[in-house]
Amino acid sequence: MKQQTIKQTFWVHLFLIIVALGMIVPFVWMILTSFKSVTESTQMNPFHFFPSRWLFSNYTEAIRINNFPILYFNTIMMMLWRIFSSVMFSAMAAYAFARLEFPGRNLLFGLVLFQMMVPPQLFVIPQYLMIDQLGMRNTIFALVFPGIVSAFGTFLLRQFFVGLPKELEESAKLDGCNIGQTFFKIMLPLAKSGLIALAIFTALFAFKDLLWPLIINSNADKATLSSALSKIQGAYAVNYPQLMAASVLAIWPMVALYIIFQKQFIQGIATSGGKL
Repeated sequence: MKQQTIKQTFWVHLFLIIVALGMIVPFVWMILTSFKSVTESTQMNPFHFFPSRWLFSNYTEAIRINNFPILYFNTIMMMLWRIFSSVMFSAMAAYAFARLEFPGRNLLFGLVLFQMMVPPQLFVIPQYLMIDQLGMRNTIFALVFPGIVSAFGTFLLRQFFVGLPKELEESAKLDGCNIGQTFFKIMLPLAKSGLIALAIFTALFAFKDLLWPLIINSNADKATLSSALSKIQGAYAVNYPQLMAASVLAIWPMVALYIIFQKQFIQGIATSGGKL
């Protein structure tokens, strides 16, 4: 039995290592391509995995063409405001759906779930018209607007509040706490792992959002990293090393974010599958 367990563990770990390598190879390929010449990056015969000559000029050219300080600022501001608004509003809505009794609760929560099933592209035109009527195009608020409320965040945090014991609220009520005090002082701190998981999810969704920034902001000073990268590609020819260099410069903040918060991220995902 012990040998069989060791053998099963070996094959499981081997499979996981192969899958991990399969996920890492594209990133390694991106980094290596960013140091190649244009000819070498598209040359298949002979095929070069490593660059024959390491060209750092691709990075300097990518920085020269793209105003990365502005792109970082716009992207970070969009992420921070989306995180703040999404976490706060989703937490309040999730607590109401999980703990408060009010008419139409199940119906309204069903509408939240329905919104998760609808393709987000369906809301692009109404959201664009709303921003245009407000005169807020080419602003940071326009970038934040679609992520102010999150149906996914409401569903995710509801799982945490449902799993908390009711005795906490009863004790808080006996101590004289109202609903707001119970939520902010007792229930919200207990959902810390869920809040962190939602914040990371929101940051990832905001970081990779491409369609909305391209539509709502035509000004280069209000562009994000994703929309700026999409404009590097030419209509007939693409400078792949320069594009890969810009991609490396664009993704490193998210890689650092995941490395720093990977424990909370995994914990939040693992504990989000509570009862409905």
